[in-house]
Amino acid sequence: MEEDYVKILFRFYSDLLEQTMVETVWATAVNQEKGYYKIDTIPFYIPNVASDDIVHAKFDTDEDFLVFEEIIEYSGNSLIRVIILNDTEINSIRDIFNKMDCVSERNGESYFVIEIPKKVNYSPIKMELERLHNDNIIDFAEAVLSDYH
Repeated sequence: MEEDYVKILFRFYSDLLEQTMVETVWATAVNQEKGYYKIDTIPFYIPNVASDDIVHAKFDTDEDFLVFEEIIEYSGNSLIRVIILNDTEINSIRDIFNKMDCVSERNGESYFVIEIPKKVNYSPIKMELERLHNDNIIDFAEAVLSDYH
């Protein structure tokens, strides 16, 4: 059975940019009557939301979108935001983490977000992030760090 995907709009304030931001992510219905959806993509900038989280969203006629209301259940996944600081090819860095069972989504030539699944040990990933940071290849932020990591 093919799942029906919907887009959910998130509106949030960015302290870094000091402005209101908007991002949309793909999700699948968990319980459409209650407005519960499971996030299916890796958020680039949304605070405190990770892939596989269950969220509540309502259709907003002004936005013409399902709009995020609240988190219902955390997935246990973590997200790390990464910036490439030099001319290192982004996919070569992403491949390092892919081999550690962490998928990522890129946005441009120097920014990507790593998803650390709940079941994956964060210690070796953190060590690699710190090594790359100490070598001035990347900077990173632990955007969403679950209790499992």
